Amino acid sequence: MNSNETLVPAQELALKNGARYPNESEEYRKARNALLAEEIELRRHIERVAQQRRALPLGGTVTGPYKFEGENGPADFADLFGDKQTLIIYSYMFGPQRQRPCPMCTSLLSSWDGEAKDVGQRAALAVVARSPIDRLIAFKKERGWQGLNLYTDLTGDYSRDYVSADDEDDTAINVFTRRDGTIRHFWSAEMGGATADPGQDPRGAPDPMPLWTILDMTPEGRGSDWYPKLDYRT
Repeated sequence: MNSNETLVPAQELALKNGARYPNESEEYRKARNALLAEEIELRRHIERVAQQRRALPLGGTVTGPYKFEGENGPADFADLFGDKQTLIIYSYMFGPQRQRPCPMCTSLLSSWDGEAKDVGQRAALAVVARSPIDRLIAFKKERGWQGLNLYTDLTGDYSRDYVSADDEDDTAINVFTRRDGTIRHFWSAEMGGATADPGQDPRGAPDPMPLWTILDMTPEGRGSDWYPKLDYRT
């Protein structure tokens, strides 16, 4: 969407909506069209934010000699890019002190696994954790993941620089870019506890978890005391 384009007011677009469903009331249709106008405004705002994100100046140069081990052996930071110019790294809360990985991280990654090959057409996607690679691979097999590329942060240096300076086993999403042989930080998810609104869990916008996007379309919503599990058999 070009910022110079004149947009039709959202309320006007909503009135062009011809959707009607069996036995709906006028009260429902009026409320639904009002909601549709807000949804149109939300779509426009999401696009404005995406444009602003894409227009960010390049971040700091990546200088650390970060060392990883992947499913195919040792790797340095540049190796994680493969043949792409953009690298997305999800830091997975599965450090060696955990008996099992974080259920929320696992839920997100399970949804990303199905999109990984599509994402990989435009950017490299890597999942980095602090546990040994054989432990990560074992859980990958247990979960049935096929598309995700898992790596161990061998020294912890990457995680300390881009996830937690205090060496906490925390989650993060970071995006890096490689131009003319130089790797730079581009963007990271910075919404957390300090930026959370009252009564809401810390989360990004748009939320990277499809689970919440789906549940937000339901009358029950995402709730305030339900979270995904690693296993529903018990």
